[in-house]
Amino acid sequence: MALAGGYAADLVLGDPQRGHPVAGFGRLAQRIEAMTYAPSRARGAAYATALVGGAAAVGGLAGRRLGRDAALAAATWIALGGRSLTRVAARLADEVERGDLTAARATLPSLCGRDPEALDADRLVRGALESVAENTADAVVGALVWGAAAGPAGVLGYRAANTLDAMVGHRSARYREFGWASARLDDLLNLPVARVCALLTVACSPLVGGSPSAAARTAWNDGRHHPSPNAGRVEAAFAGALTVRLGGPLAYGRVAEERPTLGDGRAPTVADLRRAIRLSHAVGAAALLTCAVLR
Repeated sequence: MALAGGYAADLVLGDPQRGHPVAGFGRLAQRIEAMTYAPSRARGAAYATALVGGAAAVGGLAGRRLGRDAALAAATWIALGGRSLTRVAARLADEVERGDLTAARATLPSLCGRDPEALDADRLVRGALESVAENTADAVVGALVWGAAAGPAGVLGYRAANTLDAMVGHRSARYREFGWASARLDDLLNLPVARVCALLTVACSPLVGGSPSAAARTAWNDGRHHPSPNAGRVEAAFAGALTVRLGGPLAYGRVAEERPTLGDGRAPTVADLRRAIRLSHAVGAAALLTCAVLR
């Protein structure tokens, strides 16, 4: 019931509009980075350990002070981002559909970090769909899995690791060494999350007109070629479930990159992005039921 309460709060209320704890954690992480940064894996490991361990400790303390169920419900609501994810994706779909690519390019950075300036309608839709797939795992399934496994400490620790990965876990000149530990910790925590999310995507694929066998085959055959050991499985499962083709050229911070192809279907359309949003909702509900039963 605690997991369900947090999930329902996110579904109905979305993210807190003011004073979001995750935003506050991000500001704290920035201050600590400014005081401790060095191009060193050891320094980055200490940074990640202190912040993720601190977030988990806050979850454990809240469980003792508020009661485990109340703390777990609150932590789950804080950590979940399903409503925000699908709302922003739906807005981008509307903007592309009416031909307002300028607005769609301004919306895309709320979903992913790739450079939107040179993207046409097809690539905007593909970027949004890939983000919906990846963040269904990161922003929905992960919080539920770690809530079921380790209570409020697990939820907040997971969300902290995910936030640090987004902030410093990339291969820029500044963060290649300092962000290494944050990126590896996020990969480790998401290892079970991505597999659960991919399996639930396979199970839910008929709800959007997809084939479980096609989704499973694509997740297994194509997902392993993705540079991320976790995002690749989920994006490939979505590609197979929706019978679309994901991957291909993209750019992060104006640095071009060629991603492997996921799926052998058509290029995704706005209608497919809307189906992906429905699939994300279905996977989230299935994850809630699965985690609550296992708990």
